[in-house]
Amino acid sequence: MTRRTSSYDESDVRIRPGKGTRPRTKQRPSHDDAADAMVVSVDRGRWGCVLGGDPDRPLVTMRARELGRTPIVVGDNVSVVGDLSGTPDTLARIVRVADRATVLRRTADDTDPYERIVVANADQLLIVTAMADPPPRTGFVERALAAAYVGGLSPILCLTKSDLADPAEFTAAFAGLGLPIVRAGRDDPLDEVLAMLTGHLTALIGHSGVGKSTLVNRLVPEADRATGVVSGVGKGRHTSTQSVALPLPGDGLPRSWVVDTPGIRSFGLAHVTPDDIVDAFDDLHDAIEHCPRGCTHLGPPADPECALDELEGNSHRRAMAVRRLLIAVRPNVSAAEPDSDTS
Repeated sequence: MTRRTSSYDESDVRIRPGKGTRPRTKQRPSHDDAADAMVVSVDRGRWGCVLGGDPDRPLVTMRARELGRTPIVVGDNVSVVGDLSGTPDTLARIVRVADRATVLRRTADDTDPYERIVVANADQLLIVTAMADPPPRTGFVERALAAAYVGGLSPILCLTKSDLADPAEFTAAFAGLGLPIVRAGRDDPLDEVLAMLTGHLTALIGHSGVGKSTLVNRLVPEADRATGVVSGVGKGRHTSTQSVALPLPGDGLPRSWVVDTPGIRSFGLAHVTPDDIVDAFDDLHDAIEHCPRGCTHLGPPADPECALDELEGNSHRRAMAVRRLLIAVRPNVSAAEPDSDTS
C-alpha cells in the first residue's frame, strides 16, 4: 500500500482576516442623482415626502444610515434616492437634509431645555384663536408670536367663533405689532384667509377646541383623505398627534401648503431671550445696541436706561408693544397651569 503525500504546504492555508485588517473608509456616496422632495409627515421612523413639492408624487422614505440621528421634521427639504416610484410597499431613502430657512420651536415649559421643532421652512404662522368656548388667551397668542418672530415666521392672528363675542378688546392687546388679523368663523367667507395663505407654507397652531380642524377641512376639502395618505406613510395609520402638511387646492407648481399641528396646551419659550425677540424687528434692532449690558428691555424699574425708551413716533409705539410682549413671555418664569391665561 502506497502512502499518499499531500501536495499542499503552509502557503496554501487560507487565513481568515481579522477585525481591522481592511481599513474602513469614511467616504460616503455623493448621491449626485438624488431627487428633491419635501417632508409632509412623520410616523414611527418613516417619513412621508412629495417629490418636487408635487402632492401627486408621494413617497414613503426612511433615513439613510449615514445621517445617523439627524432630526427630520415636516417642512424639511430633503434629497432622496432609491425607488422613487411611490408604489405601495416601496421605500426610498433620505440622504440629505437642506439647511432650514425658518424653524418654529417650542419647549414643554419655560424650564425645559429640550427644544421641539414643530415645523421647518414655514414662512407664516396662523395662530387660530376662538373668541369663546374656549375663551381666548392672550398669553398663548403672545407666546406664539414670540416663537414666530424668533423663528423667522410672519404671524397672522386668525379668529374663530367671532359671532359669540366681540373680538375688539382681545385684539387691542396686540396693537402696535403690525399683526394681520382675519376672521374664520363657520359663517365667515374664507376669501381673505385663502388670499393670505396662497403662495406660502403656513403652519397652523391653536388650543384644542378652537376650531382649527374645522378650518383645515374648509381650506382643504379633501383633508381627511389627504391626511390619511400622508400621515400614515404607508402604514394605514391616521396620526392625529403629529404635524402633517396638506396642499391647498390649486393647479400647477409650486403649491401652497398648510401644516396642521396637534392642539397644544402650552407653549414653552425656554430657548427665547429678550434680545431674540427685539432683534426680529428691524426698526428696534439698532436701538438696543445702545442698551447697557444685561438689559432685559423691560423698562423701569428693572432697566431704567433701556434705549427703547428713547425712540419716538411709530418706533416708540412698536417698542412699547414689543415690551408688553417681553413682559408677558419673559424668560426664567415657570409656565402656568394649562388652564391659565399664560398657557
